[in-house]
Amino acid sequence: MSKILKKFCGLFGYKLLPKNYIKNKNYISKFSYLKLEKIISKLVEKKIINSLIQIGANDGVSHDHLHNIIKKFRLESLLLEPIKKYFLELQNNYSNYDNVKLENSALSVNNEIIFLYKVNPEYFDKYGTISSGISSFYKKHLIQHGIKKKHIIQEKVNQINFDALLQKYNFKSFDLLLIDTEGYDCQIVNDFFLKIKEIRPIIIFEWSHIKNSELEDTLKIINKNNYSFFTVEDDIFCFPIEKDISLQIN
Repeated sequence: MSKILKKFCGLFGYKLLPKNYIKNKNYISKFSYLKLEKIISKLVEKKIINSLIQIGANDGVSHDHLHNIIKKFRLESLLLEPIKKYFLELQNNYSNYDNVKLENSALSVNNEIIFLYKVNPEYFDKYGTISSGISSFYKKHLIQHGIKKKHIIQEKVNQINFDALLQKYNFKSFDLLLIDTEGYDCQIVNDFFLKIKEIRPIIIFEWSHIKNSELEDTLKIINKNNYSFFTVEDDIFCFPIEKDISLQIN
């Protein structure tokens, strides 16, 4: 039966991972020295990161690596969240922080994001905490995470591109670009390198939801632009080679 299942999954581009691989990966991540929040905190303390843009900020707390850092160090921050419900919660969570600017839009390449797929709020209780962090440009992304098609709805969202975003909030430079867009990450990274030449921030994005071919192309673009990178759990940490980040996180 397992061989038949593996062949069936292979027809659709999926691969069944050994149970031990998944358990070991989760266990190692739990106790690993390299934690994304810890690395970012170190770089903030060393004044390497002083300002940031977060794409896909959700409510500012759930599934978030920056919440505590932004509040503790009062970093100049621009946070984007397109889903209205989470944006209102984001506003509430940062209501007393004048160092934080908020934009209720999706960062869109070529004006292609008109709506996002999300879990119908009526069925949140069926999926636990995953419901609030899985909204995506790709309906398939939700289905792959076990969301039933009949429980998925669309939400029309505002969209904005990089140039308009930086101009709107007068961001001349920033030190960190953190992207969490449930599968749309590579498009944003590629567009950044295409459009923004004069700013060279640290870039962090999720790799786990991206097609292999897309990720390979993006990593080539990252290398071509004289960036190095390493992985931290489900994220790729990219930095300009002129910034010796690898020696700064110990």
